[in-house]
Amino acid sequence: MDFPYLSVITLSPFLAALIIAAVPRKQHLTIKLIAAVSTFISLLLSVVVAVKYYPQADGSFRFIEKLPWIKSFGISYHLGADGISIVLLMLTAVIIFCGVFASWHIEDRPKEFFVSLLVLVTGVFGVFVAVDMFLFFFYYELAVIPMFLLIGIWGSTRKDYASMKLVLYILVGSAFIMAGLLMIYFKAGLNSFDLFEVAKVSFPLAFQKITFVLLLIGFGILIPIWPFHTWSPDGHVAAPTATSMLHAGVLLKLGAYGILRVGFFLLPDAARFFAPYIAVLGVINIIYGALCAMAQRDLKYVIGYSSVSHMGYVLLGMATLNFFGLTGAVLQCFCHGIMTGLMFALVGFIYERAHTREIADFGGLWKKMPIIAGVFTLAGSASMGLPGTSGFVAELFVYIGAIFRFKGPYAILTIVALIGVVVTAAYIVRLLQNVFLKELDPKWKDLRDPRGIELAPFAILGGLILSVGLYPVPLINLMSSSVALIIKRVVGG
Repeated sequence: MDFPYLSVITLSPFLAALIIAAVPRKQHLTIKLIAAVSTFISLLLSVVVAVKYYPQADGSFRFIEKLPWIKSFGISYHLGADGISIVLLMLTAVIIFCGVFASWHIEDRPKEFFVSLLVLVTGVFGVFVAVDMFLFFFYYELAVIPMFLLIGIWGSTRKDYASMKLVLYILVGSAFIMAGLLMIYFKAGLNSFDLFEVAKVSFPLAFQKITFVLLLIGFGILIPIWPFHTWSPDGHVAAPTATSMLHAGVLLKLGAYGILRVGFFLLPDAARFFAPYIAVLGVINIIYGALCAMAQRDLKYVIGYSSVSHMGYVLLGMATLNFFGLTGAVLQCFCHGIMTGLMFALVGFIYERAHTREIADFGGLWKKMPIIAGVFTLAGSASMGLPGTSGFVAELFVYIGAIFRFKGPYAILTIVALIGVVVTAAYIVRLLQNVFLKELDPKWKDLRDPRGIELAPFAILGGLILSVGLYPVPLINLMSSSVALIIKRVVGG
C-alpha cells in the first residue's frame, strides 16, 4: 500500500489538536511548537505530493485512499487529489503554517485557541481531498464550526455579532448544499456518494438546473457572492489574525472549489447554462467590493471588502468555460489566498502594537516600520495586479479568458470588470499613503519592525508573491490538465 499522503496531510493538525488538549495549560511554548510541527508536516507533504504529481500531471486523481465507512448508504472514506486539489492543499498548508507564527505571542488561552485553529484547518484540508460527497460535506462543516469559537472568544470589534452572523449565514448555505447533495444522491440511484460513480450518471437538464441553483447559493454564500456577502467583512474584522488569514486565505476558496468540483463536475449542462449569470455575479463582486473597500476607514474592512472584489475574478474566470479563464480562476484562488493572508498578518502585527486599525490614526509608519511598509507595498502591488507579482498573472489569465468568451454585447462584462483594476489601485494607493507616508505621528515613535521568528510569515508569503509572479509556470502546469478535463466535461456536455 502506498504511503497515505492525503490522510497524513489532513489528520496531522487534528492529531496535534488532540495532543495539545492533553498538554498542561501553562506550557505555552510546547503548545505552539506542537502546532508549528504539525502544520509543517502538512506543508512538507503537500509539496511532496505536488512534486510526485507534477511529472505525470495528466489531470487525473491520484494518491487514492478508499476504505468502507457506512456501507448501507454507500459512504466511504475516499480521498484523492488532482492538480487543482494539490494547488489548494499547498495554499492551505502555507497559510496555516504562517498563521501559527502570526499567533506566536497569543497569551489568552493559547491551548484552546490552537486546538480550534487546527481543527478548522483539518476540515479545510479534508474538503480539498474528499472524493466521497458525504465525507466532503462532513469536512466542510468541520471547517466552519471552529470559526464561531475563534471569532467569538479571541476576536475584537463586535465579535459576538460577527461570529453569530457568520454562523447563521454559513449554516443557511450548508442547508442548501445538503439539499443539493441529497438530491444528486437519490436521483442517481446508485446508493453511493462517490463522485466518480455519480459522475457517470447523466441527469435531466431540469433536474440539473434546480440542483445547480441550490449548490450555487450554498457554496456562493461562502465565496461570498453578492448579495450574500455581508457576513464576510464583519467576520474578517472581528477575527484574530491567524483566523483572518485562514478565513480570507482559504475558507472562501471552499465555496469556489465546491461549485467547481460538485456543480461543474456533476451537473455540466447546468453549469454551461448558468455560466453567463455566474459571470454577471462575478463582475458585481469585482466592482461592488472594490467600491466598498474604497469607502472603509478600518484597515481590516478594506482588506475584507477587497476579498469580496477579488473573489469576483474567480467567478468570472469560472464562467468563461475556457482554459485561460478557468486556469486564472484557480490561480486567483491561490494568489489571492497568499496576498490577503499576508495583508491580514501585516495588519494584525500593526494592531497588536498600535491597538487601532483606523486609517486616519496613522501616518508616517514607514519611518518606524520599514519592513512592514515594504512588505505591505508588495502585497498591495499584488492586489492591484502589478506585473512581477502573483496577482498580475491570475488576473491576466481571467481577462484573456473573458475576452475570448464574451463577444458582442456580452463584452461589456469584461469592460466593466476592468474598471475594478482602477478602483483597486485607487484604494490601495490611498491606504499606503495615509498609513505609511505623510508625517509621523509622535505617538507611534515606539513602534518597531518584526524581529526573529516574527518575520517568518512575512518572508514566506512575500516570497511566494514574487516567485509566482515572476515564474508561474510550475503552478500553471500542475493544474492545467485537471482544468482541461473539467472544461472538456462541461463544454462537451
